[in-house]
Amino acid sequence: MTNYLAAINPVALKLGPFEIHWYALCIVSGVVLAVFLAMKEAPRKKIKPDDVLDFILMAFPIAIIGARLYYVLFEFGYYSKHPSEIFAVWNGGLAIYGGLIAGTIVLVVFSYYKMIAPLDFLDIAVPGVLIAQAMGRWGNFVNQEAYGHAVKSLNYLPDFIKNQMLISGKYRTPTFLYESTWNVIGFVIVLALRHRLKWLKSGDLFAFYLVWYGLGRFVIEQMRTDSLMLGPLRVSQILSLILVIVGVIIWCYHHRPSKYFLNKQ
Repeated sequence: MTNYLAAINPVALKLGPFEIHWYALCIVSGVVLAVFLAMKEAPRKKIKPDDVLDFILMAFPIAIIGARLYYVLFEFGYYSKHPSEIFAVWNGGLAIYGGLIAGTIVLVVFSYYKMIAPLDFLDIAVPGVLIAQAMGRWGNFVNQEAYGHAVKSLNYLPDFIKNQMLISGKYRTPTFLYESTWNVIGFVIVLALRHRLKWLKSGDLFAFYLVWYGLGRFVIEQMRTDSLMLGPLRVSQILSLILVIVGVIIWCYHHRPSKYFLNKQ
């Protein structure tokens, strides 16, 4: 599934029989940064930073399992013939949506037992999730996955990206880069505005994330050649539309006209 004649070796470090892959480093680095950002923001929502740490220790392994399970289920035709590769997550094959779904379920359950408002917890997680997703896509880059259709050239990109996107003799659309850039832009928007817009309500940042990521992923997914499919439909595009719809509903509900305003009319 992966072209190992890549310009960049997917193994970052080898210690005897143990190998540390760039893919894992990108994911772990993103998670560490996400936790740091959430712990710094937590007191604003009257959430203990230690609760953020406790949550991630529970959620991270479950999210990885969810991401892998999601991917394997939609590629079961391949993995049923190669069962030994099911656990080879270092070669790629972690579906972001699977991880998000599993992580969100853990967050809701954790919030219930810790008596934390789930929307507050989701709000403080948004910047970290965006930047972690942006960093994780560079793991896909090293593994030469999550790319798009063949193109004539990539001369507008630095050589290290262009060379890595030369796959099977053809340059490929760097969809990993598009999604990473989109997430970084969303990250910057959230950090720049979340403390300046006084009318933001609990859950608004989460709603923004759903719409922002959903729209970007829907468009970029259409360019990819390795989409998980459900019949003729791209699974990630279906889920992207659901995210956008849910995000719009949350936003509209939070900012619906108040009864007082309606009575004044």
